[in-house]
Formats: sequence, C-alpha cells, structure tokens
Amino acid sequence: MRSYLEFEKPVADLEGQIQELRTLAEKGEAVDVQDEIAKLEAKAAQALNDLYQKLTPWQKTQVARHPDRPHFTDYVAALIEDFTPLAGDRAFGEDAAIVGGFGRFRGQPVCVMGHEKGSDTASRLKHNFGMAKPEGYRKAVRLMETAERFGLPVISLVDTAGAYPGIGAEERGQAEAIARSTDACLGLGVPNVSVIIGEGGSGGAIAIAATNRVYMLEHSIYSVISPEGAASILWRDSARAQDAATGMKITAQDLLKFKVIDGIVGEPVGGAHRESEKVIAAAGDVVAQALADLGEMTSDQLRDARHDKFLAIGRGL
Repeated sequence: MRSYLEFEKPVADLEGQIQELRTLAEKGEAVDVQDEIAKLEAKAAQALNDLYQKLTPWQKTQVARHPDRPHFTDYVAALIEDFTPLAGDRAFGEDAAIVGGFGRFRGQPVCVMGHEKGSDTASRLKHNFGMAKPEGYRKAVRLMETAERFGLPVISLVDTAGAYPGIGAEERGQAEAIARSTDACLGLGVPNVSVIIGEGGSGGAIAIAATNRVYMLEHSIYSVISPEGAASILWRDSARAQDAATGMKITAQDLLKFKVIDGIVGEPVGGAHRESEKVIAAAGDVVAQALADLGEMTSDQLRDARHDKFLAIGRGL
C-alpha cells in the first residue's frame, strides 16, 4: 500500500476514490466505472504534477525522507554485479549503517559504499537508521584504501540524517573517524563519485562524499545540520524546521547554483519512490559518465581537481 506525505493529501483522496471504484467493479457491485476511473486518474496525475512543480524546501525534505524511497541496497541490487560486502573496521567492530564492498558496475570493477537506513522496523534497527558510528567510517577508510591499492574507482551513495550522536560513539572518537574518512576521500588517487540519494546530513554525509563529482537526486537534500536541529539552535524551537529548511538552502537546485554539487539526477513526478527502477538507472547513467570523464586522469590530477573543487565552493558568489 502506497504511503502519502502530508502535503499529498489531495492526491491520496483521489487515488483512494479510484481504488474504491476498482474494488466495487471487481466485486460486481458497479458497472461502467472505467470512464469515471479514467477521469479521476487524470485528475490525480494533474494534482500530483501541480504539487511537485512548486515544492518548498521543507516539502522536499519530506520527500527525501520518504520511507519507500529506494535505499542503498536497492541501488546495489540493480547496478552492481557480483557484489561482495566487507565487514568490520579491524579496530572495534562492524557497523551496519554503512554498507560497502566490491563488485562490477557495468562490467567495471569498483568499490561501492553507502548509508543504508533499512526498509522496515527490524532492518531500520539493524542499520541504526543509516546513522553511522566511528567504526562505520573506519570501515569506509579501509574500503577506500583497498580500492586505491587495486586501482578501483569508488562510488558512494549517501542517505543519512547524520552521524550517530550517542555517548558510545563520541567515546570511540566519532569526530576523528569522520575527519579521517573525509581525508581519505580527498586523498584518493583513484576516481570517486558520490550521489546523494535521500538525505545528506552533516559530517556523516561529507565523510564519504568528498569526491571528484557530487550529484544529488532532484528531491534529495544536503545540509550541515537537519532543519529540526538548526531550528532548535537558532530559535530553540524545532517546530520552526520549515523556516530553517527555507533559509539553509538545502535543495539540489540551490546547491547546484552555489556549485556545491556537480549535477542533478531527475526524479519522476511524485518522487523516486514512485518509479524506483527508472531513478536508479538514471543515477547509474550519471555515475558511468562521471567515471568515464575521470578515467583518463592521473592520480595527482584527480587529487588536485578534487582539492580545487572543494576550495572553490562559495568563492565568487
């Protein structure tokens, strides 16, 4: 059963009516309802299109967090052949919030890693809602170092509200682990490409997204802090998250304008969760093109281009 966001209520009502008519027709309790269904479908499609033509930053935040949005494991299943995950940081333990390993992307051996939020209660608890602890970022460093040793490009898929803020994580060096992972990204001598597929939250995102090319799905968000967190700090009122989302410039469209990202992957009307296969394929096309463009560069050129890219953010605005 499809779940709807609060602002999608007009569409939910129309699609509910369509389903009721179909149920009545199947039971033989209604005749000649096809014309009415067609009219309602057209009306629902138009209502959805109208809504998504003018989404606010807060509404985009809700879309980015939609529980049915395709997750890391969905992208891996569709894009990566012979995926072999690696576990553990060789220092403390395994962190399921970041999943990573090696496989073939359109015939090319690659390292792929990313945040996994989980798709139901059990998997969300297992993956800690995509909020990694220090061992997750240390695992990411291990993966990147292995990829460089074998000359393999790195693909990162980002979807996290942020790094886990618990006491245990801080005691084990959360800030240091994030910093080392970010440094590992910046220092790689192989091409690396990242795609923000949902939420790109704070250092938890940048730790694996300090890459040669950074892309965002059309309705994803990328920010230094969540809108709720910003509202709590600025106004001591998390209920003002909508105001914070508007002022923080967290949408793909704003961030492309500020040259924080390199491109936007389009989504169907209604968000990535309505046509997951199409969105995943489009993201794969963008990554493939980026890897092809970067493939001819030397290790020094890749590092220099990456450093220049991040140093240039915000200049000349």
